[in-house]
Amino acid sequence: MSSELYARHVNDQWVHFLNMLGTEKDFVRCEGARLTTASGKQVLDFLSGYCVYNIGHNHPRLIAALKEELDRHGPTMLQSHVPPLAGELAERLMQLCGKHLTRTVFMNTGSEGVETAIKFARAHTHRTGILCAGGAFHGMTCGALSLMGGAMWREDFEPLLPGVESIPYLDLPALETKLATGKFAAFIVEPVQSESGMHSPPAADWLKAAEICRRHKTLFVLDEVQTGIGRTGKFLAAHHSGVEADMIILAKALSGGLMPVSAILMREEINHSVFTNIERSMLHASTFAENTLSMRAGLTVLDILEEENLCERSRVMGEVLRNGIRDLARKYELIGEVRGMGLMNGIEFRQPTSRRLKLLQAGFAKMHPGLFGQMLIRSLQVDEGILTQMCGHNFRVVKASPPLVTTDSEISQFIEGLGRTLEKVHSGMRFWVSGLKIAARALRA
Repeated sequence: MSSELYARHVNDQWVHFLNMLGTEKDFVRCEGARLTTASGKQVLDFLSGYCVYNIGHNHPRLIAALKEELDRHGPTMLQSHVPPLAGELAERLMQLCGKHLTRTVFMNTGSEGVETAIKFARAHTHRTGILCAGGAFHGMTCGALSLMGGAMWREDFEPLLPGVESIPYLDLPALETKLATGKFAAFIVEPVQSESGMHSPPAADWLKAAEICRRHKTLFVLDEVQTGIGRTGKFLAAHHSGVEADMIILAKALSGGLMPVSAILMREEINHSVFTNIERSMLHASTFAENTLSMRAGLTVLDILEEENLCERSRVMGEVLRNGIRDLARKYELIGEVRGMGLMNGIEFRQPTSRRLKLLQAGFAKMHPGLFGQMLIRSLQVDEGILTQMCGHNFRVVKASPPLVTTDSEISQFIEGLGRTLEKVHSGMRFWVSGLKIAARALRA
């Protein structure tokens, strides 16, 4: 009944898509890295809600903290007082992200964080241009969408924000050329491009990029919505290179998966470019931003991250995961490369060399370029009880990004399940026949 109501009143095409793949599940309980269906089947989460559940699903300490906050019957979002927890969370984030980022603006989502960065950068520099990187994913609102390529995402919503231009991902000569024009307020970029296939340039390139931005008085803004809060093995992905940004955008995992919250940390002078006097004290705000439950969620997530040593756990478990997948790559020709940092990883599937696999893959690609990847995702979930997804811009890369609380046995379960799936792909016809049936259902839909 719930799927029928969702299809009738929310988004029927999403229901059709899940039913076509045969992956729709009625999840009734989620704990740590484990999801349980109504039938009692357990599914291992290797997607983490696109890097939301760093502390795992429904962490008991976070639930207890929110219950305690509710039991206080205190103010949540009066809009006419100073929310004390917002100041406390801002100070904690400054200590973790960089003491030069003395001001924080709280919003609700990563997209709102990007919108905030655009507004504050323009106000501070009195320039209108925004520079971004090809292959990026910054969100679905019109401003954030303006920083992304790809006709599918953009075409029905154009014209988008004017003055936005892109360069190849951290192409330093292109960055120098663009910023030399003096028209760009900010260069907004992800330290790891997850949706294009888990790419990240060398540490030295990030330091050079920041220096180029400083020289041309363009703000250097890092979108750490997916990479922050310990996901890559350090609190920020920027900490791997030691680069200092003028603004950092955080969201997703800061929420613990229970209360939406995003945070945009910035230098003091950037903040004062917007909040210049009393009359402008409400010039940028959001109804639910700074609400008490979201602030408590953020503070509790930071406590859990520190006390359970999840940044270091992410680093160690990530190495175990990548080594296990590389062992599989020596056996199965379709695995090309596994790349990532911490527990933010992508498994790239390359073009096969054997004649049989070449023909099969070519046939699938003609039906739809993402069909092979979706069949891998389906096989992992239906046959192995493992939830993951392809990268949004790159159908050849499958994500492996479990919660940071994932155990050694769960890493082993993923590697073993992936191995059995690859054996089906390489040696039998069942995998390929299932794909043809799905393609046929799609054509009839």
